[in-house]
Amino acid sequence: MADILSKKARSKRMSLIRSRWTKPELWVHNSLKGRKINHKMHPRMIGSPDIIIPKIKLAIFIQGCFWHKCKKCYKKPKNNKLFWQNKVRINVKRDNRNQRNLRISGWKVMVVWEHSIKRHKPQESVRVLLDKLDLKKP
Repeated sequence: MADILSKKARSKRMSLIRSRWTKPELWVHNSLKGRKINHKMHPRMIGSPDIIIPKIKLAIFIQGCFWHKCKKCYKKPKNNKLFWQNKVRINVKRDNRNQRNLRISGWKVMVVWEHSIKRHKPQESVRVLLDKLDLKKP
């Protein structure tokens, strides 16, 4: 199936996709902030996690289902297949390497998928996440 957009229009649309401060990241950030949990967004450190909670040495990655090949809901691209499959494969390989390096450095790693935040109310998703971490604030 051919792309319905011109190359210029497709390029413009793809350039608008952000890598930082995405909606899922904002939801998690605001929930942590609301619970007064000390965290840092997009720290410059090994592995480049989206969020860290320094107190418990936890690195959180918030990953998009397409870009990081979620096992639950990834769909193969229909156009420019080789390019996108290669790009996603490289992303997954880099994710695994980054997470391994963080674990070696003594950090705990948590991956939060885009679909898990979208399906529930964002606040509910983060509450479940925090319950897993046992980071409940009075």
